[in-house]
Amino acid sequence: MSLILKILSYLCLCAGVQCVHQVSWLPCKFTDEHVFMNDGLTETQHIHREAMLQFGQAGDTPVNPHAITFLITGSKLDLRRFVEDAEAEQLECELRRYSTGGIYVRWPFKGGQEYNRWFSCILKHDKFTVTGFLRHPSDEPPPGQQDYRSWPAIGDRETLTTSVAMVIKTQSPSVRAGLGSQQKLHCQFAVDHKAPNVTVEWHRQHRGERTRLFSYNGRTGRSEGSGVGQRSLAGGDASYSLPFAKMTSEGTYICSVSVIPLFVSLDISLHIEEPPRVSLNIGPALSLQEGGEQKVSCDAESYYPLDVEIVWYVQDAATAGRRVGAPLPKELQNVLLSSHKHNQDNTYSLTAFFYLEASLKDSGKQYTCSVSHQSLRMPIRKSFILTVEEPSSWMYNLVFGFGAVTLVVVLLVLLRYLQSARKQAVMKKPY
Repeated sequence: MSLILKILSYLCLCAGVQCVHQVSWLPCKFTDEHVFMNDGLTETQHIHREAMLQFGQAGDTPVNPHAITFLITGSKLDLRRFVEDAEAEQLECELRRYSTGGIYVRWPFKGGQEYNRWFSCILKHDKFTVTGFLRHPSDEPPPGQQDYRSWPAIGDRETLTTSVAMVIKTQSPSVRAGLGSQQKLHCQFAVDHKAPNVTVEWHRQHRGERTRLFSYNGRTGRSEGSGVGQRSLAGGDASYSLPFAKMTSEGTYICSVSVIPLFVSLDISLHIEEPPRVSLNIGPALSLQEGGEQKVSCDAESYYPLDVEIVWYVQDAATAGRRVGAPLPKELQNVLLSSHKHNQDNTYSLTAFFYLEASLKDSGKQYTCSVSHQSLRMPIRKSFILTVEEPSSWMYNLVFGFGAVTLVVVLLVLLRYLQSARKQAVMKKPY
């Protein structure tokens, strides 16, 4: 970064964090193109150049005289208005040349030159994407269909005075939707003149298959498909409504807006995410006698996509609620996993289980099943407390007392049998 940029950055930091609509410039990456023929084939060389996006009036001094300056002068569209909730350092700015493909249509504006050179400006943020078309008036007529082969060169310190002609924005570049939910895929556009002949289309692309969902032709006023309100289009709202999210709804949704000779599209990724339903096969308390055994299962059901993590932990119940000074829970190692079950609605289920052998030293322990999935902000936890009891006295007397009585009875029967046998032997003895 040049010394001037460093000084300006320092001044901005001293003044505190500023939002985009409060600043007058943004550093950008300008990806220039050099198109040439090589053995009969058209090749493109991309050249990354330092540039500034500067907001002001014609004739303003460049903020960074060592970079290419795209000076955006006033028009009916202020590009900063579409990103006014963001901080400048959170934006990624990229500039590119734009080819009209040989299509020439005089852009409606008062005065100035007859022809234009076009550039696209893309501003990316974690929460939105904005694409604007910058119009640079020119006295040179378009060179023809393959205008990209003879673009005028741009000097390293050149200033290009431009204005914003068209803007498209989405506030939902990536959407996570649960099954059965209603989603609105945001797409907003604006043009710098009234009653433009706008064409709006929505497509869904998934696994190489592209399907048209909606189309509107401003010239004829006809629309096909559903999901976009025609009244909303008049105000620049081309958002698409998805009434009921299904597994087949997943994919990339493409919002396209065209005002000849300009065409732009935005990609919106829709991901289906269904959180797991977690349950244990036992209640919050489990009582076992010493030496007893119990199969304990944790079921994670009806989740999507596939990846899920199930972990069993054990710790003393007395310290389970303490955050300071309590020992960390211990992960159980004797846990087994079932195979993934693919349900009819294309969701998945998985079970993690272990066999608990009751021991008096484990009485009072809390066992916790923790389930993590990308649809969850925090893991789902289900717990139970184990109580282990010694064999009761009545059970002891029943077992051992019954055994003693049985032994006495057997001995008495055997004694009477011996006595009877001896008596019979005496009676049969001859005199």
